[in-house]
Formats: sequence, structure tokens, C-alpha cells
Amino acid sequence: MEKFTQDNGSVIVDKLILAIQENKQYLSDIDGKIGDGDHGINMNKGFTLCREALDKEAGNLSYSLKTLGRILMMKIGGSMGPLYGKFFCAISKALEDKQEIGIAEYNEAFQAALADIRKISPAQVGDKTLMDVLIPSAATMDKALADGKSFPQALDEMCAAAEAGRDSTIDMVAKIGRSSRLGERSRGVMDAGSASCCLIICTMANAIKELLQA
Repeated sequence: MEKFTQDNGSVIVDKLILAIQENKQYLSDIDGKIGDGDHGINMNKGFTLCREALDKEAGNLSYSLKTLGRILMMKIGGSMGPLYGKFFCAISKALEDKQEIGIAEYNEAFQAALADIRKISPAQVGDKTLMDVLIPSAATMDKALADGKSFPQALDEMCAAAEAGRDSTIDMVAKIGRSSRLGERSRGVMDAGSASCCLIICTMANAIKELLQA
């Protein structure tokens, strides 16, 4: 059966924290080309604070995601804190009553996360933001479920969509956020938010695949 348990799923957040910590400089370097250069630093701060909180009081997947989301909303400045905070809290809420999580449950949670972010962000595909990753990833997962794909295959396709969305931002002109003030000068550089969003989506996907194989 292609499902993993709520209790075992907490390792997903462990791997998310590690991925952000390991890519702190990479994300800041990207951000420094057309932004403030602090995206990786801020993300690392929030995820590391989550690590400290979970070391004091561990929990299942839903609890861990809620802890992460709340810390990001309260402790991280700029737009990324509220956006990613909403993202993780929405997934946590959608999964909190699920003892076992398969493709249907994960898709429902992911769609809920996108819907919550849409409430606070007007960005669309083509605006050079994390939405260039999140929107096609959610659509790909939804279609994979409708097409009867296996959970691992759906995760692979979602990750591929995330990577394609991230890379597509290189040739875009920023339309939203601080980098939008640069106009044409923002073209030729990957959007840092799309880079971190892709990292998060693919890290979660790979962690889930490992759980399904266990």
C-alpha cells in the first residue's frame, strides 16, 4: 500500500530543515544578484529555530509542520515568512486527522496549501516568484492522481515540474516584489523564492519516497 504513517512522517520535516541549512549560501547567492542577498540566511534562521523547538518537543508530521509554519510566520521578515508559514500550516491542518497518508491525502494537503498562499499573494505563473514553481507542481500532482499514477511516480512528476518552473524564472522579468523595480535587469537570474520552493517540494517528495520504500 502506497502510504506512510503520520508518526513516521515527521522525518520529512527533519530533512527539510537539513536541506535549508545545507543550501543557505546557495539561496543567498541567488538572492544577492537581484535582491537583498539574505533569503538563505532568513530561511536558515527559521528552519534552525524549528529544529531547536522540535528537539525540545517532538511530534508527528502534522505537529512538526505546524511548528515550522508558525515559526516562519513569527520569526522571518519579508514576504517569505508569511508565504511559507501559510504553506506549511495548511499542509499540517489538512493532514492532522490522517493516520496514514497516500497520494490522495497528500494532494489534498498540497492543493490546500496553494489555496492559502493565493489568499495573500496575487502572483501568477510568469511573475518570477515562487508561484512559478508552486502552481505547476500542484497542477501536476492533481493530474497524476486523476490519471491513476502511483504515489512515487506522481512525486517524481511534481518534482520535475518544480524544477522546470524554477528554471523558467531565469528568462523572466520580475513583476512582483523588490526585484520588479529592476525591470529588464532582473532577466537572466533565477528567482530566489522559486529556488527555495523547488528545494522544499523536491526534498519533501524524496523524503516521502523513502518512507514508501521502507
